[in-house]
Amino acid sequence: MQRVAFMTLGCKTNQYDAEYMREQFLRAGYAPVDFDEIADVYVVNTCMVTATGERKSLKYVRQAARRNPQADIVVAGCVAQHEGEKLALPGVRLIVGNARRREVVPLLERARREGRALCAVEDLTSAPFEPLDVLANEGHTRAVMKIQEGCDNRCAYCIIPEVRGPIRSRSLSDVAAEARALGQAGYREVVLTGIHLASYGRDFRDGTTLLDAIEAVCAAQGVERVRLGSLEPAWIDGPYAQRMARSEKLCPQFHLSLQSGCDRVLGAMRRRYTTAQFRRAVQSLRESFPGCAVTTDVITGFPGETEAEFQETMDFCREIGFARLHVFPYSERPGTPAADFPGAVPVSEREARARRLIALGRETEGAYVRSLLGRAVEVLIEEEETGYSREYVRVRVPGAREGEIVRAAVEDVQGQTAVGRPLA
Repeated sequence: MQRVAFMTLGCKTNQYDAEYMREQFLRAGYAPVDFDEIADVYVVNTCMVTATGERKSLKYVRQAARRNPQADIVVAGCVAQHEGEKLALPGVRLIVGNARRREVVPLLERARREGRALCAVEDLTSAPFEPLDVLANEGHTRAVMKIQEGCDNRCAYCIIPEVRGPIRSRSLSDVAAEARALGQAGYREVVLTGIHLASYGRDFRDGTTLLDAIEAVCAAQGVERVRLGSLEPAWIDGPYAQRMARSEKLCPQFHLSLQSGCDRVLGAMRRRYTTAQFRRAVQSLRESFPGCAVTTDVITGFPGETEAEFQETMDFCREIGFARLHVFPYSERPGTPAADFPGAVPVSEREARARRLIALGRETEGAYVRSLLGRAVEVLIEEEETGYSREYVRVRVPGAREGEIVRAAVEDVQGQTAVGRPLA
């Protein structure tokens, strides 16, 4: 029996794509092994949202070639989509980007028969949504479901529209069908993800929106919790949040991408909102979901960002009180407008600002976790005695078992982890 090993970098959408390909290899009779073991096939699902992600992707390709020089390497994902035939490195047998993943096994077999490296990267300009049904979600108690692909925003710093293509949405009937299958398979929580999740349905032109997808998944028997991936703040207003709140299974944790707390920098980034709009979006969510967790992403050291403008971001993040902050030093992406912007911030300063913001994020996260003291929370246990609440706070519940959803009274906080007492 041939062995296959996977290495996946990047976002939840990438994880979903990789899980689909892994299931295809297993159905074809391959045995899964860890990436640091000897395998006959290594699949590296790459990420290039930052230079670090791209470097790591190529590092794992080279590692696989050294680990077993006789192995066939499949390079997939965003770096593969962008670089194409340039990735025909030693050991690489198949290059497949962000399309044709349904064919990954037969494409590899064809490349083996022909005794050459096969580049199966497709132009995504008019590509349809590629439905990839995932049911195993190996090693997870939560299931990720991709319902949307691509982005039309073209922010100044972002290469993703080039490597993921324009927005495409999964049909609402397919979304409902996979949700039912996941519920029947025993998954209690489903995480909806996409490259620009809030734009779900816009390409249908029939009025379908993300709200319809949320309601379809919430209706699936067996699914008890539905969580959303990243949202754009410009899409959230009072009526939108109120309709979301009617879906009782929807988890009160919302990831709104900020990127900067300075309006001038947001304009330079070509983001489609202001800090005032962001603030109103958070207010709408908190009015409809009292006590909800709001998490975010921030980029430090964007070209032209001054120390005073960075301080605006610090002040804004402190004001909002994010439950979690994901911080990234700005990374030049060749081919994006920002790569040619004047006023480059030294890398050391980008990283120093990131460290300061990360420290603030630990403070605001700790404050949010402490706000749960004395409250009853519902926890999905993902490993022995530990899991996540509906607000996506890590909670330890002594005596709880993996896969259970338990109610617990939060009685202590240790760092960013709450400690709960099981409730009957």
